[in-house]
Amino acid sequence: MNNQLTHGKIVLRSLEPEDVDLLYRWENNMEIWEFSNTRSPFSRHILAEYIKNSARDIYENKQLRLIIANWERHPVGAIDLFDFDPYHMRAGVGILVHNVKDRNQGYAYDALEALSGYAVNSLGLKQLFANIGADNKTSIKVFEKAGFVRNGVKKYWLKTNTGWKDEYFFQKIMA
Repeated sequence: MNNQLTHGKIVLRSLEPEDVDLLYRWENNMEIWEFSNTRSPFSRHILAEYIKNSARDIYENKQLRLIIANWERHPVGAIDLFDFDPYHMRAGVGILVHNVKDRNQGYAYDALEALSGYAVNSLGLKQLFANIGADNKTSIKVFEKAGFVRNGVKKYWLKTNTGWKDEYFFQKIMA
């Protein structure tokens, strides 16, 4: 399949109204709030509105969320473009593979590759960036494999239940 929203074992797809319960479970999972900088739960109503508004153009919203689905079309996670800046031709990337059983299967890497192709070929972006907690070794490994380079460290940037930790800044410069 020669589709820029596919790579390896995944396909990226738009949010659908029936994804509201899925997002409700993912967004309200307190175990991952530290990684997403979430501080409070989301209601189904708010998430339904978010899905409805996600149909608006990335140039208007300045963000885009796509569902990562495996070849059986089962949703395994989500990948986001945020802080979309068409003038400077860049955007931030966030990614989630929710269930532990779906991690370390290559889905995150494949999603980053598919999103990178879309960012260059459809949006004309020159670079993507990501902010990753210094102790998140799995994410660091995946982003580095996908061509992101660590270009900085924000010292004592993230407050956690156990204290402060550093956050790394990664960039992928694309042709």
